[in-house]
Amino acid sequence: MQFGLNDEQEMIVSTVRAFVENEIYPHEAEVERSGTVPLELGEEIRRKVIDLGFYACNFPEEVGGAGLSHLDFTLVERELGRGSMALTHFFGRPQNILMACTGDQRDRYLLPAVRGERMDALAMTEPDAGSDIRGMKCTAQREGGDWVVNGSKHFISGAEHADFFIVFVATGVDDTPHGPKKRITCFLVDRDTPGFQVQPGYNSVSHRGYKNYVLYFDNCRLPDTQVLGAVDGGFDVMNTWLYATRLTVAAFCVGRARRCFDMALSYATQRRQFGQPIARFQGVGFQVADMITEIDAADWLTLAAAWRLDQGLTANREIASAKLYASEMLARVTDATLQIHGGMGLMDDFPIERFWRDARVERIWDGTSEIQRHIISRDLFRPLGA
Repeated sequence: MQFGLNDEQEMIVSTVRAFVENEIYPHEAEVERSGTVPLELGEEIRRKVIDLGFYACNFPEEVGGAGLSHLDFTLVERELGRGSMALTHFFGRPQNILMACTGDQRDRYLLPAVRGERMDALAMTEPDAGSDIRGMKCTAQREGGDWVVNGSKHFISGAEHADFFIVFVATGVDDTPHGPKKRITCFLVDRDTPGFQVQPGYNSVSHRGYKNYVLYFDNCRLPDTQVLGAVDGGFDVMNTWLYATRLTVAAFCVGRARRCFDMALSYATQRRQFGQPIARFQGVGFQVADMITEIDAADWLTLAAAWRLDQGLTANREIASAKLYASEMLARVTDATLQIHGGMGLMDDFPIERFWRDARVERIWDGTSEIQRHIISRDLFRPLGA
């Protein structure tokens, strides 16, 4: 078993880390204070990433991406996790689901997204459809040869700068032995489509500047050309392209945890109490020992899941385990980092209180911890007939 990174992977890590430290860190405090990213700053970051050759690095070379493996891309996400999500959003990782584009959709959506000319946003969650995706009430019905969409979506990240949206809506209901089961279809919706509105969402304590929005559909007419994948095939598209996004959350958590750990390690060495560095007290030293053990465990769990994808192996359980453990690990690490810093950890002179707040949402989005445990347990019990 090879645990080390090759030369190319070391280059990826060092390049992205340097970019985050030089281009992201200097703007974090202002974004946290104002709660927004100036458009010109976002565009500047995007241009620099394109020049660096890393924009849409999660896409294959045949469509203009860098063609990184799952493992290599996970390393990219891990390093981006060190920085403000509001700013690293412009590093540009379009949704892989756009690979499902066919015909004219490739020229209108896929290729411009890969080139950095258009930005996308994913819209799935609704007030009554979070973990229960089939509970969505946003519907599309046939009328005069078009699809007429009505309803809303919320918690839509990245909508502020999106040129188009990848939207999942209910397009019918099947009667099954387990009760009614909604059919889901995925649509591509341009921002300026009549009957479609993008409105500011809620103020969140996590990831300020990385805002969420609410989408409203009022008799929004969409032709068949806007269907991504097959009609009623939304779950197939979702399962093919989206489940690995949980791996990016795990990688983000590992990267953020390592940044926190570095701060805790440095502070414990420098801060003196009772005539000696607090690092010499077991109450602090043991916390640091636990932190690095958990970070390393989450790191290897995440990289192992990415490796399985590259080998063409099933990885649903492994990805769920990585997302579950890494997100809960980050909560413990940020809390311990704050505790080591004492009262100063809660002051906005340090970014630690921000890391602590930001960490809370990682156990919720892209599948709650409870959903991950459900995926893991079902994967273990199903072969046994339970």
